[in-house]
Amino acid sequence: MMSDMSRRDFLAATALTGAAFSLGTLGAARPALAQEKKGGEIRYGLVTYQWGKDWDLPTVLKNCEAAKVFGVELRTTHKHGVEPNLNDTERADVRKRFEATPVLLVGIGSNERFDNPDPAILQQSIEATKGFIRLSHDIGGSGVKVKPDSFKENVPREKTIEQIGKALNVVAEYATGFGQQIRLEVHGQCCQLPTIKAILDVADNPNVAICWNSNPQDLEAPGLEYNFNLVKHRLGQTTHVQRFDSPKYPWAQLLDLYVKADYSGWMMLEESVIPPDPAAELVTQRELFDKMLAEARQRSG
Repeated sequence: MMSDMSRRDFLAATALTGAAFSLGTLGAARPALAQEKKGGEIRYGLVTYQWGKDWDLPTVLKNCEAAKVFGVELRTTHKHGVEPNLNDTERADVRKRFEATPVLLVGIGSNERFDNPDPAILQQSIEATKGFIRLSHDIGGSGVKVKPDSFKENVPREKTIEQIGKALNVVAEYATGFGQQIRLEVHGQCCQLPTIKAILDVADNPNVAICWNSNPQDLEAPGLEYNFNLVKHRLGQTTHVQRFDSPKYPWAQLLDLYVKADYSGWMMLEESVIPPDPAAELVTQRELFDKMLAEARQRSG
């Protein structure tokens, strides 16, 4: 079981501190862990989007601990029921459950997005995001995932990009007061990396970071490395990956880029295809991650 001190050390390394979103700063935050490795402190975690959607919270913690997967992003609307409607006592209980295990609550995976041209609906999304920020703070998380998300008919792309960026600045400013990071998932019709970069150019609050999502669009010309370099300076503490034995994505190249960037944070499994035994397969995927990360570190040397 992780001691209170080691838990605090890791949380401190991932906490919000102004320029702490720069990869170099995050990598330097834990020299005792990072100095003996090529690249930063990269860990493997789980997003409960599909593989954990039918698990209650005790099962999430039990299965993750058994698989040695020590970070979790809790997706909203799923069986574990960690939602903004929890009262203070229920929030304290969630926090205590995590603190009693070596599994860290990395944050909340919300479904909020900022693309709707209706000002009232946009404001609803902003207020809902604020609710997730407070929830993540209260239960011990460090950030909230949001989406950009799509372009609407008869609305200029530039206007939507500006709207998304400005909304992100609003929620990021609010989140700063709660020690939470806003993690913009590379998602929807906005998932091309040049589009994400354009959004980030507007969302210049340093508390807005991206959650790389391992999409097919990452590979569009001129290629993965070019697209990665467009946004690597704004990578957040969470990266979504799929099965590392899937041939649909160049996982070895992605790991090389992350190691070269000295990234410190979580690579978190978010896989839509549910295997017959997700708990057992989670062990397999974590072991594969360990092997492939070690190989990437060797190549970087």
